[in-house]
Amino acid sequence: MYNSLRKRIFGGDNIVNLSEVRYLPRWIILVIDIIILVISLFLSTYIIEKITKQEFIYHEDKSVVFAFIILINTVFMYIFKTYAGIIRHSTFIDLFKLLVCCFCTMIVVGTINITYFWITGGKFILTPYLILYFIISFMGLFIFRLYVKEFFHIVREYRRSALKKRILVLGIDEQSIAIARAVLDNPSLPYQVVGFLTQRTDSKRASLLGKPIYEKRKIEEATKEDLMIDGIIIIKEMMSRDEMNSWVNLFLEKDLHIFKAPSVQKVRGNDLGGSIRNLQIEDLLNRRPIKIENEDVKKRHFNKAVLVTGGAGSIGSEIVRQVAQFDPSLIVVLDQAETPLYDIELEMKDKFPHIKFKFVLADVSNRHRIEPLFQTYNFSMVYHAAAYKHVPLIEENPQEAILVNVLGSKNIATLSSKYKVNRFVMISTDKAVNPTNVMGASKRAAELFVQSLQNVEGNTTKFITTRFGNVLGSNGSVIPHFKRQIEAGGPVTITHPEIVRYFMTIPEACELVLQAGTMGQGGEIFVFDMGEPVKILNLAKRMIKLSGFEPNIDIKIIYTGLRPGEKLYEELLSDNAKTLPTHNEKIMISKDPSMEFEEVDFLCKQIITSAVKKDKLQVVKILKTIVPEFISNNSEFEILDKYPEENIDEKKYK
Repeated sequence: MYNSLRKRIFGGDNIVNLSEVRYLPRWIILVIDIIILVISLFLSTYIIEKITKQEFIYHEDKSVVFAFIILINTVFMYIFKTYAGIIRHSTFIDLFKLLVCCFCTMIVVGTINITYFWITGGKFILTPYLILYFIISFMGLFIFRLYVKEFFHIVREYRRSALKKRILVLGIDEQSIAIARAVLDNPSLPYQVVGFLTQRTDSKRASLLGKPIYEKRKIEEATKEDLMIDGIIIIKEMMSRDEMNSWVNLFLEKDLHIFKAPSVQKVRGNDLGGSIRNLQIEDLLNRRPIKIENEDVKKRHFNKAVLVTGGAGSIGSEIVRQVAQFDPSLIVVLDQAETPLYDIELEMKDKFPHIKFKFVLADVSNRHRIEPLFQTYNFSMVYHAAAYKHVPLIEENPQEAILVNVLGSKNIATLSSKYKVNRFVMISTDKAVNPTNVMGASKRAAELFVQSLQNVEGNTTKFITTRFGNVLGSNGSVIPHFKRQIEAGGPVTITHPEIVRYFMTIPEACELVLQAGTMGQGGEIFVFDMGEPVKILNLAKRMIKLSGFEPNIDIKIIYTGLRPGEKLYEELLSDNAKTLPTHNEKIMISKDPSMEFEEVDFLCKQIITSAVKKDKLQVVKILKTIVPEFISNNSEFEILDKYPEENIDEKKYK
């Protein structure tokens, strides 16, 4: 220890970290204890002389009596090893050893004093003095250890608090107080609660858990440095969306970190530390979830065979998770992506070992590969989530969109009708409404084909379509893309400063799909009330701020221009569509124009033939015939809208 201190002092590092000092040598503790005993003797002498006004030692040399008492006490210290423990870790056993040591000293000295009286007829020390010395010496030794223990505790807490984030807890209700108490009671958490924050104005002089209560106005008027805080803990469940957005805007303006804590009911045991996380942009975009009639959904799936195409994708895999909760007899998960399919297989077998699964690696465009599944398993529900969805890639490869989005949907839908599947639910997109790109138009063509099957003679399957906007966290969606760019230090790329999109969470989207499968009577297109559209520029700025950076200072935002087929505003309903309400206020039925089966089937056969021949221009021409409202935007296929009747050199599109 001394070598370490010497190196620090003479080696340039003059900061001695007391909390890292291991322990003092035993002989130093013993010397300190003896000094405390000497002080106790003199203090006892002073008190006795003031009280009794008489001599209390009958020996001609007081120093001899003092030395004798100290010697006896030291012997018992050695016997009981009172100096051997690490003081900062003293326990009740150490305290008891001190008490026994001092008591034995008093008994031995008292016994010698009485023996001396019997032999000589006189005492060499006054008995009250001995009792007083016992009390004072024990208290002195005890206080010394208590002081050292508390001193090191304070030093450790000071060092910990210096590394902890100073936070306020938003709210003064029972939930907020419970979360604050849990943080305070857990010293291992990297947070130090320094107060509470409220919108109320009647709490100026009040305090909670010994911490002050701040009004919203103080946060608005002060700076981060004035407040001396690093962040805020909020309980998301305790606020409405508008309230949370208002508070978050204020906190971001003040450059405060925002942490979200779960409600107390959701905290498992002492795992609060793992439950407090940085607020994510998804938390600000969430809305009140759809109310699901679980009993109806359960009846539709319980002990039934279910097929989910695209079952390894973002939407498909969540459908699989939710359907598995209703104890179906079998779930067939079909996808052409090998690794994601293997991942969902491992997950499902781990989470739902009692459910029977079959994982099929196949392409929905290959009818000969798919039909044996319908022949073998008596499917009651089919969820068709398989599709190509990335707009720029599909714009470059329109024939691939036809083979998967149109031919694949045609195969699954016609097989569902042929093998008497009770319900077929197709997942569509808001990009199918007044499409400006091949991807959206291909999905609209699939919608038209699926709808047309409803009225085919002999059909008993209920064909249902669900249509919604972007889902948070799906593969290739904007939010994970922005997160990766922010983590890399930027820049964040946006195609256009005015572009807006609708958003919903993956669980919400899948709840809509399950609900639609239950409530649909066949031929409907269900659309979801997705709230207000979100401006992507504002989304990017908020994500940058939530990550602790300043937009265009720490992380640059650059504009790359609209991609082929991309439009500024997405729609959920076509211009000439009408909506009908359902018993769920968040779900509506879109009454879009439909086509007769013979007409759409003939056009689909034509476009599939062109796709097989890889005739890109002819594919898009026929697609514009099937979907007349399809007007290309920022695309090489705009020429077909300008000159629809003219012959165009097809070689450049091969």
